Amino acid sequence: MGLTKKIIVNGRIITPAGIVEGHTLYIEGKRIAALGTADYGDDKVERIDAKGMYVSPGFIDLHVHGGGGADFMDGTVEAFLRVAETHVRFGTTALSPTTLTSELVDLYRILDAYREADIQNTKGAQFIGVHLEGPYFALEQRGAQDPAYIRHPDPEEYTKVLAYSDDIARWSAAPELPGALEFGRYVKSCGKMLALAHTDATYDEVLAGFQVGYNLATHFYSAMSTVTRKNALRIAGAIEACYLIDEMDVEIIADGVHVPAPLLKLIYKIKGPDRIALVTDAMRAAGTDVRESVLGNKNRGLRVLVEDGVAKLPDRTAFAGSVATADRLLRTMMQEGEVPLLEAVKMMTATPARIAGLLDSKGTLEPGKDADIVLFDEEINVTLSIVNGDVRYMSKNFN
Repeated sequence: MGLTKKIIVNGRIITPAGIVEGHTLYIEGKRIAALGTADYGDDKVERIDAKGMYVSPGFIDLHVHGGGGADFMDGTVEAFLRVAETHVRFGTTALSPTTLTSELVDLYRILDAYREADIQNTKGAQFIGVHLEGPYFALEQRGAQDPAYIRHPDPEEYTKVLAYSDDIARWSAAPELPGALEFGRYVKSCGKMLALAHTDATYDEVLAGFQVGYNLATHFYSAMSTVTRKNALRIAGAIEACYLIDEMDVEIIADGVHVPAPLLKLIYKIKGPDRIALVTDAMRAAGTDVRESVLGNKNRGLRVLVEDGVAKLPDRTAFAGSVATADRLLRTMMQEGEVPLLEAVKMMTATPARIAGLLDSKGTLEPGKDADIVLFDEEINVTLSIVNGDVRYMSKNFN
């Protein structure tokens, strides 16, 4: 656990004002106590020498399914903890466990496991609420989601789910479905985030959804409608709507595969770092070197191949999940998206913190905020992850 007081010295500290050198970051308990030129050191302070590396806010991943050979759909405390401990090794200090379409009984099991795992999680990335992805999706845009569970919003169902657990932070759905606007209003009335996903919506349908609270695009471009034609007329889809609605936030799987370099550049050019959150959307193979895996529950999920840095359906007709980790997202945005370091980091820290309503406590290195901190080198190799003031990962090469 280390001492409750820590200082980080000799680092290039990433702050809202830019990168500062020659400063000391002082941690007391779970919070950042100060940032300045004083040493703050005494015999009761643990001294961490950053050795010229970047000192960054911890990475916040709003969309994670699994990693390290486990998936949240396994529905066990052990799976939750393994995923958290896997992603903290790559700089993620806070994440939202994300579900797939499923039976209601399975969803309740996952929510129960979250509650217990949140108590036991002392070695991994912090949990910041469950993200329900589905089951209210457009069947034609299901991607690798199991069509057997896809359905329209049912008030009797979603009111029970939201009453069952306070740990739900976000619900993603297709806004064009029958009953989806009423569903959206109810989700927002419960104080939850609402996002559009796996959608065949037209521009007008997305706009109607946005007006009731669908203000985040889940894995933008993936499983999402674009321009179509009807009676010879072109009709804008969800992608165009997300670009045209300035206040719409988007999350992107910046692995260079789900969203290739030209689209990374386009999204960045139009939406900018204040409206983009980088997410892994990682499935259980993330953080491993396996060639075959399972999407979803380990016993009932979909068998997939892992190749070319992504999971695919066995017939290779579609992607079946990301195997990315947060460090890869930053690396890809900088190298392929040609985004400056500070703005790439913002899309992995401050912007997702703001989207999740956590910017008062996370997302930047400022006094009073949670001591969620990551050290990495020029190649974005993570050497140290601190969660709430506690060192939860240290590479073998860091001493």
